[in-house]
Amino acid sequence: MMRRAILSLALLSPGLALAAEVPGAQLSALWGVPFAGILLSIALCPLLTPAFWHHHFGKIAAAWSLAFLLPFAAVYGPALAGSSLVHALVAEYIPFIILLTALFTVAGGIYIRGNLHGSPGLNTAILAIGAVLASFMGTTGASMLLIRPLIRANDNRLHKAHVAIFFIFIVSNIGGSLTPLGDPPLFLGFLKGIDFFWTVSHIFQETLFLIGVLLALFYALDSWYFRKEGVLRADPTPDTGRVGFDGGLNFLLLLAVIVLVLLSGLWKSPVAFDVAGTEVGLPGLVRDAGLVLVTLLSLWLTPAKVHADNQFSWGPMQEVAKLFAGIFLTIIPVIAMLRAGTDGPFGAVVAAVTRPDGQPDPAMYFWATGLLSSFLDNAPTYLVFFNTAGGHPQTLMTTLAPTLAAISGGAVFMGANSYIGNAPNMMVKAIAEERGVRMPSFFGYMAWSVGILVPLFIVTTFIWFK
Repeated sequence: MMRRAILSLALLSPGLALAAEVPGAQLSALWGVPFAGILLSIALCPLLTPAFWHHHFGKIAAAWSLAFLLPFAAVYGPALAGSSLVHALVAEYIPFIILLTALFTVAGGIYIRGNLHGSPGLNTAILAIGAVLASFMGTTGASMLLIRPLIRANDNRLHKAHVAIFFIFIVSNIGGSLTPLGDPPLFLGFLKGIDFFWTVSHIFQETLFLIGVLLALFYALDSWYFRKEGVLRADPTPDTGRVGFDGGLNFLLLLAVIVLVLLSGLWKSPVAFDVAGTEVGLPGLVRDAGLVLVTLLSLWLTPAKVHADNQFSWGPMQEVAKLFAGIFLTIIPVIAMLRAGTDGPFGAVVAAVTRPDGQPDPAMYFWATGLLSSFLDNAPTYLVFFNTAGGHPQTLMTTLAPTLAAISGGAVFMGANSYIGNAPNMMVKAIAEERGVRMPSFFGYMAWSVGILVPLFIVTTFIWFK
């Protein structure tokens, strides 16, 4: 319905279809202020004014979006502002949010029955299983499937925020680095011509190293907390029968999601529609329509008791949808300035990834892609540096394989550096807080990521990306 509405808008306003791309080389860095503003709001408002933020975060995101769109329309004209808005919605935000909603709904319709007890060994095993699942059902699907039973298993623990933090590190990010199904940046690479199994064959060692070290650190930390604090006398979740699954039909729907995503990448069709200058291909439309159908089927076929047992609610999805709508809009000028390369305001960033002899520097690509992916959306950031490195899939998979590995690793690994680095991060945070887990603030979380992840990324750089 939203696509039809936008298509109608384009037909009623033919001038939008003729609008040019955002002139990144001509923009001032000040156009990045609304994007910085929404990031600071996400970081500071829950800390300084939690009640106000809880009730009005959608309005705050909308205000920052208008702070970009209205001045941009006044300076560069409504045609360019309108086409940029339509492109951000049709080509990026709507497919993004449809896929997340489908994974959120389907995973939320699977209830892992039975009361697990959150010992260090069990918690570590769940994180390891999640790391494997993330590359096959996506970081969002694996996160939504396992975070609820993991929190329920630890509801008799006194200190459990670290469990959710390491879950974000391992399951919501690094675990999704081995296939295009795992994380959106790798899927975009797949659509650009990168072989499906290229990533697993080129950054498997890096992924195994990071996950292995993180699991060992988690086990040691969780064991220390377990010995120090013990558990509550009364477990909030009573013991039940053996462990099992309710809502098992959703596993088939999850398989349908995977097939639809793969189909959109493998199916080449000449049929496409122009929506205000944005090309919408038939495979993408079929994928999105199929994902909407999967979402509706899951809601219809999943018994109400399963949703009730799972404490399923739309709160986390609404928070992600509203905040990322603002992020996808305010990021428009930032991405345009990055795409301008050395001619743009961020030319120093692009120049930094090239050695004096003109060859790409894998270490710099790893850190530039990773640091920007920590705060920007990692999918367009991946594309920026994919194109900066030449954008030719065959060359990147062979001659420049270390560079493509660095770009892929930076985009996926470092999405764990902040709550906004990857959409599942915020969803896990919201679900954990709904269930009474006192999650750290934006900067509190970054203290964990800087203290634990950054040293591991430095070691990874010296071993594989030097």
